[in-house]
Amino acid sequence: MLGNKKVMGDNIQYYMDLNRIERREFAKAIDVPYSSLTDWINGNTYPRIDKIQRMADYFHIEKSDLVEPRNSTKKSESIRIPVLGRIAAGIPLEMIEDVVDWEEIAADTAEIGSIFALRIQGTSMEPRILDGDVVIVRKQDDAESGDIVIATVNGDDATCKRLRKYRDGVELVPTNPAYAPMFFSNQEIVNRPVRILGKVIELRGKF
Repeated sequence: MLGNKKVMGDNIQYYMDLNRIERREFAKAIDVPYSSLTDWINGNTYPRIDKIQRMADYFHIEKSDLVEPRNSTKKSESIRIPVLGRIAAGIPLEMIEDVVDWEEIAADTAEIGSIFALRIQGTSMEPRILDGDVVIVRKQDDAESGDIVIATVNGDDATCKRLRKYRDGVELVPTNPAYAPMFFSNQEIVNRPVRILGKVIELRGKF
């Protein structure tokens, strides 16, 4: 059990560092006491399953990514994927040639679906996602309310926003309060159109 606690603590710290979030900020974000989070990171105690799920949801990862050792044989295998500088509306992802960098993803991540990476441009998702950061995205044409997605609107290039679903439409919400949310009725979703290209599953912060 002590080994499991240490693995959990190390993984929590790893994803906190990856997402550039401090301990107090993270404790507040997942609604747990600072002392509890500190005990998890130090390997003193083990979080309950609902708290593990809450952390996984925050980081957009699977619970197993927090529970299992990151240096396991399966996770040590990696696949190299191109980072796209922009996604032009209407052009299939496999035909986009605007490759600005390369990132490696774990082999098990590649198994969950078609994966692509996108370099963020702009400040609308600050402070969580910064200009120049890279997001790892699972290609899909729908997502759950609350997910961070890559979407196109009015045939423009892709944008990164948090999705909110309502009975009469959807909202694309920036995390930077300087930017206003964009609401689209069900009719506008079809006519503009508004299309989801994928769900953000991982953030690669740049220092």
